[in-house]
Amino acid sequence: MMKNQRGFTYPLTLSILLSFLIFFSIQVDQLLAEEKMFHETKNILLEEYYLFISIKNIEGKLQTGETIAQKGTFPYLNGYVSYQADLPSGSTQKITFTLQLPSGETTVGIGYFDKNLKKLTKWVEKN
Repeated sequence: MMKNQRGFTYPLTLSILLSFLIFFSIQVDQLLAEEKMFHETKNILLEEYYLFISIKNIEGKLQTGETIAQKGTFPYLNGYVSYQADLPSGSTQKITFTLQLPSGETTVGIGYFDKNLKKLTKWVEKN
């Protein structure tokens, strides 16, 4: 029996296995990152949509000359938006919108409506 056998099967198999594991771990990491980004994007778009619909609802009431309640809530499928309207100062009225999602995220936005122009003139969002 020779002491100095030079086999190539074990190093070849080991290098193929290591390269497969590295490739597989990179793919899993990329999949997890894309899934996380998907959920974050979904929440951001949901927040924007709910706030936009609530603003348009209030703006529509103000454009028709309807008086809005000082406090109110708009329920949606995945959360709700509550608003609080301050008394008008001059021609502008400040309304604070608070969005609550079931995941616990809260977004606060402040809209300034001009009674003369009958539209939203300024929007400030706070996180």
